[in-house]
Amino acid sequence: MKKNVSAIVFAIAIIVASVILGNAVINRNKKTGTIAVTGLGKTNFTSDLIVWEAKFSQVNSDLKQAYSDLKKDKESILIYFKSKGLSDDIIVFNAVETNKNFSPNYSTDGKYLGQDFTGYTLSQTVQINSNDVEKVEKISREVTELLNKGIQLYSNPPRYYYTKLEDLKIEMIAQATDNAHLRAKSIAENSGAILGELQTAQMGIFQITGQNSNEDYSWGGAYNTSSKEKTASITMKLNYLVK
Repeated sequence: MKKNVSAIVFAIAIIVASVILGNAVINRNKKTGTIAVTGLGKTNFTSDLIVWEAKFSQVNSDLKQAYSDLKKDKESILIYFKSKGLSDDIIVFNAVETNKNFSPNYSTDGKYLGQDFTGYTLSQTVQINSNDVEKVEKISREVTELLNKGIQLYSNPPRYYYTKLEDLKIEMIAQATDNAHLRAKSIAENSGAILGELQTAQMGIFQITGQNSNEDYSWGGAYNTSSKEKTASITMKLNYLVK
């Protein structure tokens, strides 16, 4: 009797072990993996904010006279800008910079004797921030008209910005994510697999370059300010399970 019971228990143990082993083989052979894809979001846009700076200066051995001459230049520049249709609230005059000028002094035999004071250079920068990009662009090109008034205004190239950049980023992230999902779905279908759940998502660096330019992307993100017409791009790296 004991022998029969032992045989039955042994048989049941063999059957259970076979079932467990069978399931283990099936699970081990079941193919699972991941797909890593990178999607691109890219769009062209036109800057809606221009920042333009120009500098003017006066040189005089008399500091008081230099300030007076610089003040007259400032008033003439302000009148000129207003005549071009610019309002006071977008014209900013920065603080006056004062520098002493010196020239080297040498003896007749070429020995350096020190420096001689030659006067003061006073300079001031005017900055214009405006959403009327075309108007300020035109003024920056025509500012040489001030030379006829005896004012030497040294113009810097305008800088261009976009005030709705955060909204643009959100749209492009969605675009890049959709693009990556389509790539993953296509890869899975073409390889006979089933696209599973999204495991990870990583956003790339936001880049802004001039349209149709050959600017290089930067690891920290390019941010072009010299072009009015720009191209923005961003990438999204997604990892999906596949079965």
